[in-house]
Amino acid sequence: MGAVFTCSIDDGHPSDMKTAELLHKHGLGGTFFIPIRNCEGDAVLSDSQIRELGKNFEIGSHTFDHCYLKNVDIWQAYHQINDGKARLEDLLGAPVNGFCYPGGRYRRRDVELVRACRFTYARTTMNLCFDTGRRPYEIPTTIQFYPHDRVVYMRNFAGSGNWHRRLSGLRIALQHDNWITRLYALFDYACRHGSAFHLWGHSKQFGQLNAWHDIDAFFRHVAARVPAQDRLSNAQLVAHASIMTAPAIAESAQSL
Repeated sequence: MGAVFTCSIDDGHPSDMKTAELLHKHGLGGTFFIPIRNCEGDAVLSDSQIRELGKNFEIGSHTFDHCYLKNVDIWQAYHQINDGKARLEDLLGAPVNGFCYPGGRYRRRDVELVRACRFTYARTTMNLCFDTGRRPYEIPTTIQFYPHDRVVYMRNFAGSGNWHRRLSGLRIALQHDNWITRLYALFDYACRHGSAFHLWGHSKQFGQLNAWHDIDAFFRHVAARVPAQDRLSNAQLVAHASIMTAPAIAESAQSL
């Protein structure tokens, strides 16, 4: 069994349209997590752009205002979660099943609110995983498309738990100074072991990093390695969680 690939893009910046073009160009699936507004002042997709994006990709909610749920009271959190979903569903005329916690900052209370608002899954910013985890309302990722320093991986590893499941990913991440080399190394590991590879990022940052060529080249590499039926949206990945066992998670350091 080969790797399964998904990509998720956060924040609903207008440059998501360019990311969508590249994903579509290479026949890859993914999910765009979109707020209705951004309280930090960044531009967001227009209603017509959201509808256009929804023709080819899964649309998930990212709260109404891109609000860090950990920083607000329970009533504000509820309205951010519920109203963001309702607005997207009105725009799309279809259910919105996926949610992503802005900034990965949330409390246990917020997990229960997401469930109560009838989402079927929620994504976190936990990285270095090669499966979907055991909690559908806290699914992890493999890597963010961003040039993080090694200390960021150490901090995320230490603070997010599930250390045994993430140890192989951490070892690989720490072996590589170059962030693009690190990206390919993690993906190739997933391919060797028939695991899930979950890339996430922000389209706005792709432009700021002048990395459109790099993301295009990586999508091309993925398309050459992953069969069409294994290029999934986040929702499809969660639905196929039973096959995402990441057998190599328990491997020893010597096997790397």
